[in-house]
Amino acid sequence: MPSGGHHHRSSSVFGVICMTASPSWPDTLGLSSHRLTALWAREQAAFIDAHPRSRTLSAAAAPHWLFGVPLHWMNDWATPFSLYVAHAQGAHVTDVDGHTRVDFCLGDTGAMFGHSPAPVAEALARQAARGLTTMLPGEDTAWIGAELTRRFGLARWQMALSASDANRFVIRWARALTGRTQILVFNGCYHGTVDDVFVDLVHGQPRTRDSLLGQVHDITRTTRSIEFNDLAALEAALADGQVACLLAEPVMTNIGMVLPEPGFWQAAQALCRRHGTLWVLDETHTLSSGPGGYARAHGLTPDGLVLGKPVAGGVPCALYGFSDAVAPRAEAAKRAAPPGHSGIGTTLTANGLTLAALRANLEQVMTEAAYRHMIDLAHTLADGLRGVIARHGLPWCVTQVGARTECQFSPMPPRNGSQADAMLVPALEQLLHLYLLNRGLMITPFHNMMLVCPATTPDHVTKLVTAFETFITETR
Repeated sequence: MPSGGHHHRSSSVFGVICMTASPSWPDTLGLSSHRLTALWAREQAAFIDAHPRSRTLSAAAAPHWLFGVPLHWMNDWATPFSLYVAHAQGAHVTDVDGHTRVDFCLGDTGAMFGHSPAPVAEALARQAARGLTTMLPGEDTAWIGAELTRRFGLARWQMALSASDANRFVIRWARALTGRTQILVFNGCYHGTVDDVFVDLVHGQPRTRDSLLGQVHDITRTTRSIEFNDLAALEAALADGQVACLLAEPVMTNIGMVLPEPGFWQAAQALCRRHGTLWVLDETHTLSSGPGGYARAHGLTPDGLVLGKPVAGGVPCALYGFSDAVAPRAEAAKRAAPPGHSGIGTTLTANGLTLAALRANLEQVMTEAAYRHMIDLAHTLADGLRGVIARHGLPWCVTQVGARTECQFSPMPPRNGSQADAMLVPALEQLLHLYLLNRGLMITPFHNMMLVCPATTPDHVTKLVTAFETFITETR
């Protein structure tokens, strides 16, 4: 799920466009504030003119949906009203006004392997005729379990409907099998809609994230937060032996990408094991790193692993696995608990459609060849963006993790969440996104994330790099 961060945008109330004033622009961008302001107005007007059908549908939906959309973060785009999709296939999305765009957003990773991969669509159609949900395993179950262990190295697995649920359940398991109440996260992290993780550092002190709507409990009583890449802080946080698990992405991705420093994870793993803390990696986004995710690609051996979003080809699905050492402890904790509801799992989890899609995606879509294509093209994209930045002498950088690439508004990549947050310029991200939308390209509308999929071509990448440079030229 998108981060739902702070974005400056136009808004629409019951279909009436409410155009906001142009934002102020930081002097550190290396761009002309005057040109940015002019471009802001021009690009919004161009979008309005080109999308009458989306505007009409926005007006029709507004009286019936909060914020006019099925989920409020669907409004976290740069457009003056919602862009409505007619169909999506491979690397392309076509809207209801007939505009087809090359998609580098890919559902914010949910469609990382392209929209509606043929093997997944065919598996869904076959299974739909056989049954949708029974609350019992199907024939695909044994194959999927063995394949998950082969790819990712974890011994035992469970399913969830989303990575949010998977992370929530993993935290519950960790507390149950360790008998500890505390968990540890990194400042600026995002692990879905899990209340426990929304603790930020404000002037070095933990505080429940201001944006956590309706939360009345003091989460800082059971959640600790430290900066990424800070081994001294990690050791201090674990020293009292009260932390059940460290939950982290191997690369922070939802505040802009933050890479681990060399040797960080090896040292972090050793600290976790010394203090009896479970180390869980959330690979919902870093599954872009290779067929076995970031951990397998970099020789990491976590106690737990969470997979979400793209793993079933775009069908709602998530998985979490435990190592050989941890899985028996989890089973023992459940067997020792009183009978009744565990609070873990939902009725539609592991339904027949999901299992069919998951097998098809693992077996026929998430292949070594697909990843080679994706990662090679992502290298081409990253190099192209770096070339544009260098030619124009901009104080920006480009970070890449497998098939995932981001442009960040700082000369050097960030080393922690605080630094990543400081370099975000939401208004510029929104303007760039809208500019690209108006030129047949779609990127994620926050922190400039760009993904390539198996259907992405070199020509698509060239088109994006060229449009990126044109944007820079127009705003210098």
